Amino acid sequence: MELDCSAVLTDVWLMLDGECDDATRARLQHHMDHCSPCIEAYGLEEKLKRLLSRKCGGDRAPESLRERLTLEIRQAVTITETRVEPER
Repeated sequence: MELDCSAVLTDVWLMLDGECDDATRARLQHHMDHCSPCIEAYGLEEKLKRLLSRKCGGDRAPESLRERLTLEIRQAVTITETRVEPER
């Protein structure tokens, strides 16, 4: 199954947090192995996660907040691609 970039970027935090299953992780990794914009975005998110971890001392958000934020992120992440067709 081929993933588009918006699906990958929506689930990148699940992958970073180790909260996705092996099949999902493999699909995401396969996409990122062939998509430099997604691997770059993954790297930025990974750096942000490390920074937050250092600054927040490992505090864990309540599960209800985590679920609400995950839903909000999934609804907000959208990638738009515009293609210009050559004139004939």
